[in-house]
Amino acid sequence: MAKSMILGADGQPIEMDGIRTPQTSQLGHLQRELQSHPTRGLTPSKLATILDAAEQGDLTAQFDLFEDMEEKDGHIASEMGKRRRACLVDWEIVPPDNASALEKRNAEQLGELVQSIPDLEDVIFDATDAIGKGFACLEIEWHREGKLWLPKTVTHRPQSWFQLHRGYRQELRLRSNTADADGIQGEVLRPFNWITHVHKAKSGYLERTALFRQLVWTYLFKNYSVGDLAEFLEIYGIPVRLGKYPANATEKEKATLLRALVGIGHNAAGIIPDGMLIDFKDAATGDPKAFELMISWCERNQSKVILGGTLTSGADGKSSTNALGNVHNEVRKDLRDGDLRQLNTTLTRDLVYAMATLNGLAPGGIKRCPRMQLTADETEDMKSMSESLPKLVSIGVQVPKTWANRRLGIPLPQAGEEVLAPAPTATAAHATPDTPPAATAALTAQPAPSQPRTVAGAMLPQLASQADPAAGGWVAQLRELVMRANSLQDIRDGLEQLLPDMTLDQYASALADALATAELAGRHDVLQEAAGYGH
Repeated sequence: MAKSMILGADGQPIEMDGIRTPQTSQLGHLQRELQSHPTRGLTPSKLATILDAAEQGDLTAQFDLFEDMEEKDGHIASEMGKRRRACLVDWEIVPPDNASALEKRNAEQLGELVQSIPDLEDVIFDATDAIGKGFACLEIEWHREGKLWLPKTVTHRPQSWFQLHRGYRQELRLRSNTADADGIQGEVLRPFNWITHVHKAKSGYLERTALFRQLVWTYLFKNYSVGDLAEFLEIYGIPVRLGKYPANATEKEKATLLRALVGIGHNAAGIIPDGMLIDFKDAATGDPKAFELMISWCERNQSKVILGGTLTSGADGKSSTNALGNVHNEVRKDLRDGDLRQLNTTLTRDLVYAMATLNGLAPGGIKRCPRMQLTADETEDMKSMSESLPKLVSIGVQVPKTWANRRLGIPLPQAGEEVLAPAPTATAAHATPDTPPAATAALTAQPAPSQPRTVAGAMLPQLASQADPAAGGWVAQLRELVMRANSLQDIRDGLEQLLPDMTLDQYASALADALATAELAGRHDVLQEAAGYGH
């Protein structure tokens, strides 16, 4: 019986024999390399040479430069940190569209496996290194736990370890001294052993699409300005000191005078040979604002390139209004959402699909494979939602519960999980255990539209509206009477005074009329209900 074959995302078979061993373990020369730190003594001509070499396929110096920029420029490091950490959001493994029961079950199981990856948040953060440098390669080392294949480690590898091959399509390869059958230098990256995230800041060849290439010139100009400012501050305020020596002074005496000048400048004290003079001129004057203006311009330009605006990174107290800051923050959210969409594609192809295939959870191939979904849904204000949702539902808008819970940031309860319940109303609190819910509700609510209205029920609103003008004042007098009374005798005497002309017979007649009306209404309701059952 033929052994089943496992295919990669590109449809090519996977060599399972080498999947446990990291590919870079066989390339010791890469691990022994030291960075060249091209920012040391960086000049415009040297920078141009580095960029030209990258376009010719030699990426090493360019990516060493990018590393130095992120390490030495605090502003670039801060802004890149904001953009990269904005991608550290909640995630889930979702089944494909129109998923079958099996595909939903596979997605749920795969989500548990992905959750077991050590330091998954670090894996996502390392993948975002591609935002600034164009691409990021993370090497996966696999191991087995029982019958399951799981990543043991996921390690970020420096971009300088790779080279580009330009053919029909660009291809990233590991730098090595070997070539394939076609004479192309470098080792092809093994499927399932690499997470290769490519992020384009602009269209074009990969070596030119890195966002950091748009920052190299402002980095250089800023470095010059910082150096000039440091030199200016070193001499600003210190008077120029001139030493005068006799015409017959020896070289040793001249050297002694020079040391005295330097010592006086830093230590405010020194000695000179007899017959020599030191003359103090006016202190150096100047304005450092020109250097500060250049540094500020470079940093604003860097913020625009990285975050799409400047008002989310600094405030100048003039143009940084709250409204403009909110607009710039929305632009930054657009960048974040675009970064997340690209990450979802890469992590689904290189991580989720690999785990699903090795563990038999993607029988339909990559097209029907569960997907990684990084979501940055921001929760709504609970107060505004609690006011708007009931109004929308009351006019017929259909709002799914899952959507409402997600927008509010409230997870749906699991089976058997305790949930909060509304506090009982005063009416419900006094209801007996035997009282059905409908009867309790009837005390405080109008009958539902689907229930037939009884004659007695129909008479109540009319009776209340007609009796209110006459009875309203009487009820108020009764309330006042009860509040003043000290005994039942006082209440009885007070009632007689409220209606002094009404006799006992008149009281009895009014009560009899009310009881007769209620009895007739009740009989009518019974007959109507019986007629309804007959139909």
